[in-house]
Amino acid sequence: MSTQTPAAPAARRPADPIPGRIRAKRPPRPGTWISAVIVALLVLGLANFLVTNPVFDWGTVATFILDVKVVQGVGWTLLITVLSMILGTAIALTAAIMRRSENPVLRGVSWAYIFVFRGTPVYTQLVFWGLFTVIVPKLALGVPFGPELFSFSTRDYFPAFWAAVVGLALNEGAYLAEIIRSGLNSVDKGQTEASKALGMSNGKILRRIIIPQAMRVIVPPLGNETIGMLKTTSLVLAVPFTLDLTFASNAIANKLYAPIPLLIVAALWYLAITSVLMVGQHFLERYFGRGFDDRTGSPAAKRSRQSAVNRAGTTPKDSLPEVEL
Repeated sequence: MSTQTPAAPAARRPADPIPGRIRAKRPPRPGTWISAVIVALLVLGLANFLVTNPVFDWGTVATFILDVKVVQGVGWTLLITVLSMILGTAIALTAAIMRRSENPVLRGVSWAYIFVFRGTPVYTQLVFWGLFTVIVPKLALGVPFGPELFSFSTRDYFPAFWAAVVGLALNEGAYLAEIIRSGLNSVDKGQTEASKALGMSNGKILRRIIIPQAMRVIVPPLGNETIGMLKTTSLVLAVPFTLDLTFASNAIANKLYAPIPLLIVAALWYLAITSVLMVGQHFLERYFGRGFDDRTGSPAAKRSRQSAVNRAGTTPKDSLPEVEL
């Protein structure tokens, strides 16, 4: 009598928690992989071209990337950018408020300013401001058609640096005025009506209600204009102002007869500064976009909003009583 060992039971698949579910597979997409390989080969070829081409002379780039004149040019470029944007934003805010005024004279002056400075090239405007001390050699204060009480030479108080700042600010203010005006118009009129019902003055409504809400619309194009201003500073040679980054790198290139490596030096500095500005723009957009941006729906954002509601003390700590019907 022979005995047989019972066969081991076959392994069972785990039960599907959703019976009848279709197990679909993604269709093959060879075109995507072929495109990725082609792009990768092109990138590798470009990298090899940049590294092996002797024209770029990366040794010279490394030598002058932190040169004293170049670093000083970066400092002057940043200073011109910051001052021009601050002054241009103040001018733009004033012009935008004037465009919204009920006074036809204020609206006409604002429109004429925007029309002139948006309609002429920035290079031409910078040349004009560079010749301002020739056009207006002296400013005087006195009795009309009578003796002068006070006068000073514009050449002593209006150097090339301030000519560049004023020229760039006035040009930028004309563009920012329309951006700010559109941002102010994006705020619902009911906000103004409700604020007036609370007894707030027009100035306080503008400062406390309208502008904070309009910043959500204003900040993205304002960040783009700031980056554009950084690059527009390369035109201040028209004033002429000769301490900015572009002029400093060109001066070194003319001495070495090596324009391409010094152009790369300037481009790398502009890219680095632009990257920092883009990061700052991102955080500003996130700050002023609170409550409007769908991406802030993360659990952490919800907890922060709930904690802000709790700190406000506008909701009862105890749960609401149940109502039996």
